[in-house]
Formats: sequence, structure tokens, C-alpha cells
Amino acid sequence: MKPELRVLVVEDEASTRQEMTSLLGDMPEVSEVLVASNGATAVRLLGTTSIDAAFLDILMPGLDGMDVARVLSVMSEPPSIVFVTASEAHAVEAFGIGAVDYLLKPIRPERLAEAVGRIAQLRSDPSDRSSPAEDLHVVQIDTGRRTVFVKRDDVQFVEAQGDYVRLHTADGTHLIRLSLSYLEEVWAAAGFVRVHRGFLVAIPWVRDLRVTSSSGLVAGTPAGDVPVSRRHGRHLRAQLLEAAKRDQLGRSASGRASGTAKEQS
Repeated sequence: MKPELRVLVVEDEASTRQEMTSLLGDMPEVSEVLVASNGATAVRLLGTTSIDAAFLDILMPGLDGMDVARVLSVMSEPPSIVFVTASEAHAVEAFGIGAVDYLLKPIRPERLAEAVGRIAQLRSDPSDRSSPAEDLHVVQIDTGRRTVFVKRDDVQFVEAQGDYVRLHTADGTHLIRLSLSYLEEVWAAAGFVRVHRGFLVAIPWVRDLRVTSSSGLVAGTPAGDVPVSRRHGRHLRAQLLEAAKRDQLGRSASGRASGTAKEQS
């Protein structure tokens, strides 16, 4: 049986506040929806009642969503936090605060339902604290007619395109609404490095560095060439050299292990 959630919507735009209240009120997991039109009202309300989840608009006059989230984070039993905003610019900070999800306006009912489902799972099983950032080993892209799942390890480089990024793989490209800086943060451990103001490249996929007459220094990958700015060139070379050393050490260790096994046999 799914838990019945008491949720708080903090949103200064009346139309968005009404839309979210209506959508949440129709969900079977939600028992009650409280509303606040600004951060100060939300904080006063939190002093008189308890909630299971808070949907916070980030950009509000006075106390913004981040301010309210910091108040919630010091409570003895903090509610789950979902940020709602028109921009991905605060995504890294949001997940650093401990948000369970990050919804972009205009709100899609299916994404809102997904966030509520995640909260319901957390409330029923508190040991499951995985975050969306950890889920980005696989990127889910909704094209309208179908859903595409792109493995992070198949992405060879990432290109910024306005409010979106384009993921380049051997099988083609995929456009998704995320910020380049966010992917740079959450994919750094997988070897993605900034090589240009508008590009990230996956170190394991780089085959060579060369200078071209049209683009200057580029990093060659099977999916195409990636421009490398002068300020990022030295760092990229160092990363490639370090990766090559690790690869060589790995092969040497594997060879020694293989030789030992043969001797023992």
C-alpha cells in the first residue's frame, strides 16, 4: 500500500501553483496539498504543521526556493524536496542540498507523477536514497512518440545547444534539456572533461589530438571531431596522458597475472 503524502507547493506564479495543486490532488499517493505563494509564508506554515514533501519554485522574491530548502534540511524529520524551475542552472546545487528531483517548467504531468512516485518509494523505504544524479548512468529522452535510453558510457562527446545539450554516440545524436555544466559535474567521475565553452569529451573515446586548418586543435573521436580551446588544451593533454598510463599499468598487471597462471599450470 502506497503512503498517503501531505505535500506543500511553494510557487509565486498563480497559474503554475493552481496547475500543480490540481495535478497533485488527483494523484492516489497524495492525501493533502498545502500551498504557499512565497518562501516566507512557507516557512511560517512549516512551523505549525508537518509535511512529507515540498515542491519549491527556485526563483521567488524574498526567500527563494533554495532558502526554504535550507530551512527544511535542518528539521529533525525533513520532508522530501523537489525543485520546480524554468532553468537547469541550479541543478547541481539542488542535488547538493539533497533534492530528490528537479522539474522544469512547463510542468509535464508524467514528470510530476514520476517525482511523486520517487517520494512515495523513499517514504516507504528510507534506505533507498538514490538521486537523479546517480541515475544518469542511463539518460532517458522522451521524444514525444517514443522514449530513448542512452547509456552514459556510449556518449563520446556532449555539445551545448542553447537550453539543451546534444549527446553524440556511435549510433547518432540525441537532444535533451539539461545544462552542460550539470553534466560536467555529474559525469566527471566517468572521464568527461570540458574542452571548450560548448563541449565535453569522454576521455576513453579520444583517439587523437591534431591541429586542423579550419578548427584549430581538435580531439578526434569515432563520433566526430571535438574543438578544443587553447585554455583547455593543456588540461586535456594531461588527462589523456594519465589515462594512457593507467591503461598501460592495467595491461602490465594483466600480463603478469596471465604469466603467473601459466607457470602454475
